[in-house]
Amino acid sequence: MPVYIALLRAVNVGGTGSLPMAELKAICEGLGFTDAKTYIQSGNVLFRSDESEKAVEQKLDAALGQKMGKRPGVMVRSRKELEAIAANAPFPDAKPNFLLVYFLPEKPPADALEKMTAPDGEGAKLATREIYVHYPNGSGRSKLKLPALKPGTSRNLNTVRKLAEMAAAMEA
Repeated sequence: MPVYIALLRAVNVGGTGSLPMAELKAICEGLGFTDAKTYIQSGNVLFRSDESEKAVEQKLDAALGQKMGKRPGVMVRSRKELEAIAANAPFPDAKPNFLLVYFLPEKPPADALEKMTAPDGEGAKLATREIYVHYPNGSGRSKLKLPALKPGTSRNLNTVRKLAEMAAAMEA
């Protein structure tokens, strides 16, 4: 049974979309997903399901919408996808916590970076359904403007690596 990693958007960030991870795990189990495990408080959950990636994404987003009053947005990836995302990370000299991967619901448009304003020297690179962004001074005070990031959710490279490692352990 495949292991999926679901990344929730706008959960437990800046006091909005509060969702205890124990509740997220229970919601996953209620949907019939097995071996559900959460990682840190930012809306990361791993689980097994025989259903397709798209099906689990839609079911989880709908269930969270009922619980939270609004669908947060859920991006689902496989272990192999996360491993490839980590392995292919650009900006080799970037500190892993200063390199964010924005997970998007679909492939970003080819011109997505043309509307970027990066006053602090941020760099971005398009990937399959992700956009990598390097924040040389950290993301906290960055004034980066990149509209293509809006529908997505970000995780730093350390978190991506950890989620891939957790998924590999579940599949072992």
